[in-house]
Amino acid sequence: MNKNIRLFVALLCIFGLSSTANAQKEKTSQDSIKVFYDKIFKSLEVAYLHRKDYDWKKLKVETFQNLNKAKDFKSSLQEIKGLLEKINADHSSVTYQGKTYGPVVNISKEMFSEEWQKKFAAKPGFEVKVLDGKFGYILMPHLSFDDFSAANVHKIAQPLYDQIAETKTKNKLEGWILDLRFNTGGNAAPMILALYDLLGDNIVWGVLDEDKKLKSSVKLNKGVYNEGYKNPAYINPNGELADTSKVAVITGVLTASAGEITALAFKGRSNTLFIGENTNGKTTSNMVVELPFNARMPLSLGYDCDRNGNYYKQITPDVLISKQDNFNDLLQDKNIQEAIKFFQKTT
Repeated sequence: MNKNIRLFVALLCIFGLSSTANAQKEKTSQDSIKVFYDKIFKSLEVAYLHRKDYDWKKLKVETFQNLNKAKDFKSSLQEIKGLLEKINADHSSVTYQGKTYGPVVNISKEMFSEEWQKKFAAKPGFEVKVLDGKFGYILMPHLSFDDFSAANVHKIAQPLYDQIAETKTKNKLEGWILDLRFNTGGNAAPMILALYDLLGDNIVWGVLDEDKKLKSSVKLNKGVYNEGYKNPAYINPNGELADTSKVAVITGVLTASAGEITALAFKGRSNTLFIGENTNGKTTSNMVVELPFNARMPLSLGYDCDRNGNYYKQITPDVLISKQDNFNDLLQDKNIQEAIKFFQKTT
């Protein structure tokens, strides 16, 4: 409800016309609900990855029957969770006024070690360090932001890339560890750009259509993240590539969405080993739909794939290790110990 309508309703109440005001408020709320959900259904029917699997007319009737019981627009948003669950849209949600409505990921605390829980609670950020004087370590967390412009992606990615490039230049490393255990998603572009030196000039991932046929590919080329846009995001590279270096990618059960895309970028890369746990399974590509009243909805349009066009519901590590984390002493972390074995193994 906009400010003028709210003011009008308030004035009517002041003058004792409360019954008229309530009728006006109810009408306005239902109008808002209709406009909002009409846009949601239109987006789903036109663009949702699994749009052909559902009877949208029937779903719309059922949904609006439920919405007739809503007291106001805000309470109507509780219907979103049920709708998205009915269509198995587990990678979608609606964000309105800072709150998210949609399917909830329920993962028991028992799935995580105490070490992991402590680190996660501390909200870990991006880290680059050298372990034992010879192993590069990169912790890549989730990176979420609203400004998807090339300039903003560059602004975020460049300092991350610079830290990795500086570590590469100043040290003679036997291998790199990419830790994605806390990467719950966000935007993959700055993550992959930051890792440019390890990936090199290659196709790094792509999108498949509903029939799992290749729709598009994303390529790195001289620091440019080329996904087909006129003004692509980029970083300014520095020094030689490390794209033939050994890389160990560590994943966990909360590695999801853009975190999984970042892992996928290393699938098909030579000298690469995946260690840890199966990823979360949010391997669909989303676009952000702008909804009425400044709300937003990520909507799945295709399947994520690796550089060779392979789709994975979850990314399964080559070496499975669970709940043997140690973030106070990384050299005692079983995942990292396995990575070091890989680096030191002669082929």
